[in-house]
Amino acid sequence: MTFAAHQPDRLLRLPELKPITAMGKSRTYEEIKAGRFPKPVKLGRLSAWSEAEIRAWVEARKAERSAA
Repeated sequence: MTFAAHQPDRLLRLPELKPITAMGKSRTYEEIKAGRFPKPVKLGRLSAWSEAEIRAWVEARKAERSAA
């Protein structure tokens, strides 16, 4: 079974993204603008990211590395 089958999709704030993606705030928003990173969910003035989408993004980067 997959991770998603056991737990609901959490929303991650920017400080929680940094250890997963190794990107800071500026780089994260640059990647979003370029269409290379998942867009956040807007919660009023706050932004958060789907943990499932971020994990999928990381796995896709690993697959690209392996294919090269």
